[in-house]
Amino acid sequence: MEIRLLVLRTNDQKRLVAFYSLLGLKFDYHKHGNSPMHYSAEIGSLVLEIYPLAKNQTEPDISVRLGFTIDNFEETLKFLSDNDISYSEPIQANFGFLTVVSDPDGRKIELYKK
Repeated sequence: MEIRLLVLRTNDQKRLVAFYSLLGLKFDYHKHGNSPMHYSAEIGSLVLEIYPLAKNQTEPDISVRLGFTIDNFEETLKFLSDNDISYSEPIQANFGFLTVVSDPDGRKIELYKK
């Protein structure tokens, strides 16, 4: 089994796209069929899409926790810091060397050194 699609819903698509772009993702802005306009980026075979909130949603779901292995770990942390985005002190954990940052909606994002 392989994850192919992950959809994040937000009340501020541009702000969320700007954050994930700092991690190196490249987004397209489009729609399919009757869907709303949304942003889409590919991470290997996974498609990460950023959609507006659903009609019955008033707040983004921040219980989702994501983890990404990044190529330029130290450079990415400096880039985040230069953009006033704080992160936890990097540590060696069972799954690798990592730091945790929150996206603009408040989701915890684990960043792993490759």
